[in-house]
Order: sequence, then C-alpha cells, then structure tokens
Amino acid sequence: MSSAVDTTGGENKKTSWPEVVGLPVKEAKEIILKDMPRADIVVLPVGTFVTQELNPNRVRIFVDTVAQTP
Repeated sequence: MSSAVDTTGGENKKTSWPEVVGLPVKEAKEIILKDMPRADIVVLPVGTFVTQELNPNRVRIFVDTVAQTP
C-alpha cells in the first residue's frame, strides 16, 4: 500500500490499490471509493496517453481485456 500525507487533516491517505488488480472495474471502483469517497475514477484502455497534471482526487484504472463481444 502506498500512502501520502493528507494536508487537510494530517492523516495518511491511500494513493494506490494493488489489491484490485484482476478484479472487474465495478468491484475495483467500490473498493477505491470506500478508501477515498471523493475519488474521481477514470477508466482507460492500457496505453492511453494521459496528462501529467496533479489532481489528488483522480484515480486512473487502466484495463486491457474485452469483457463482452463488441
């Protein structure tokens, strides 16, 4: 588990969720939102170019499998 100092309350704030690797996106979102209720979760295909701007509420989930027939 990775953590960073939360400047609003001085508490540790979780910044990564290795335990969700391999889970369906819906389940991963639920777990992340339990730890970080104000998270702005963005689901993207692996390899997507993303900005490097800092947004402490953003959590990116990268997926690389097709779950249903397109």
